[in-house]
Amino acid sequence: MKRIYLILCISVLTSFVSVISATNGWLNILEEGGNNHGELCTEAIQKAIDKAEKQGGGTIYFPAGEYLTGALKLKNNITIHLDAGAMLRFSTNFDHYLPFVQLRWEGTVMQSFSPLLYAKDVENVTITGRGTIDGQGEAWWKEIWRIESSKEKLELTKYQKMTQEANKDLKTEPYYERTRSYLFHRPPLFQAFNCKNVRIEGVTIQNSPFWTINPAFCDNVTVDGVTIFNPYSPNTDGINPTSCKNVHISNCHISVGDDCITIKSGRDADGRKWATPTENVTITNCTMLNGHGGVVIGSEMSGSIKKITIANCVFDGTDRGIRLKAARGRGGVVEDIRVSNIVMNNIKEEAFMFNLFYDKNTVEEPVTERTPIFRNIHISNVTATNVNTACRIIGIPEMPIHNLTFSNINIEAKQGFSIDTATDIELHNVKVNAEMGAAFKVLNSKNIILENVSTAKPIKDTPVIKLDNASNIMINNNFQMYPTDVFLEANGAGTKSIFLKNNVFEHVKTIVKKGKDLHSEIKTN
Repeated sequence: MKRIYLILCISVLTSFVSVISATNGWLNILEEGGNNHGELCTEAIQKAIDKAEKQGGGTIYFPAGEYLTGALKLKNNITIHLDAGAMLRFSTNFDHYLPFVQLRWEGTVMQSFSPLLYAKDVENVTITGRGTIDGQGEAWWKEIWRIESSKEKLELTKYQKMTQEANKDLKTEPYYERTRSYLFHRPPLFQAFNCKNVRIEGVTIQNSPFWTINPAFCDNVTVDGVTIFNPYSPNTDGINPTSCKNVHISNCHISVGDDCITIKSGRDADGRKWATPTENVTITNCTMLNGHGGVVIGSEMSGSIKKITIANCVFDGTDRGIRLKAARGRGGVVEDIRVSNIVMNNIKEEAFMFNLFYDKNTVEEPVTERTPIFRNIHISNVTATNVNTACRIIGIPEMPIHNLTFSNINIEAKQGFSIDTATDIELHNVKVNAEMGAAFKVLNSKNIILENVSTAKPIKDTPVIKLDNASNIMINNNFQMYPTDVFLEANGAGTKSIFLKNNVFEHVKTIVKKGKDLHSEIKTN
């Protein structure tokens, strides 16, 4: 009798909790026709989302267990809450991501597979909890590898034919035709398109088919406390806001197959057509492990990118640290960027990379809307160890990289700091310990200040600073504390107006080594 009574009480209590949850806007997916045994339940989840929206909004609650679904369309005022122990897996059947939808894919607005989690023209979209979202991306990776690696022309799949038909009027720049010719555009795991108030918090996301978190044309986006794991895999970036404003990324842990965090704003003519910059972005307190770049800006930047802060982050094992990339034909302006309090280790290529030759187009053009611009970028308080190259700055003659400063920087690297085709560049309190070559190189640049720059590991018969066709250079307040063979080497007929002021050369054998092509005097005091 007691047992029957206890069961009755539990039943009543469960019903009461269900009623309370329903009245509070919580819909338990197990009570809405879903299951947590790994059986496909897309329809039940989508119906719960639609039901909540009709009620003015609500939370779709996933208790612990395994859920299998196809693409889901998020609506106004909807929260997806994954409890600890909940695993939301996405189907590997490509049919479950049809029909095609409008999205931005690699900087171009087109029709393609639905993102796994997709929202369009809505407000107040949230994904929270301590559960896991698994994109099961391997099926997508294998298909693009199959298409890319084929040495002979393959018969088009039905998905490729659909892509061809849906985007037949889409224009593509010649350099991008190879990628577009694959006609198989894997979906991002999450894309909100033209939405407001988007939040992703606490969840773990893994195995994305393509870019992982990819808001496009959104206002007020927050990604907080999210963990992203993608193994070695093609284009599986972590967080990629594109043409968004008021974006906050914080407390995230990212290890992926491509860039960890990338800021974008559209590609070429299509990006300029939409003409929507990414602006007002903060990236703080994040750790980045595997990835092509820690934080990357570009190369899709045709709509411009401005007012970005990156602070208090650790990059350990990424190919590059901070990377800005663009090319002729891309257009757009990257400006007003602040980077501070960064620690890097085990960086396979450059700790800092600023590159306007990303697509290797060497044909100089007149300055037009096709010309990319990098300017007003300021970096401070950085420590980097076990780095291949400290920094490379590569501008284009018609648009040198402009107004870039580095302050309080310490880098241990195989190769040093290189500035090529830039103007108004300042280095203050920068120490670079390079294993080969000059610690600091300035080529084809002007209006440069090198203040208190040094190396603790001078190399025999190798200058600390090397100039080649550089002009209007101030080298001041420098003190080489260790025995140094050559402090400055100056070369090139274009090298002129070089000033050395307030320096201490007590431990330097040769202060200035002049190259045979140097026609100008070096002014010292």
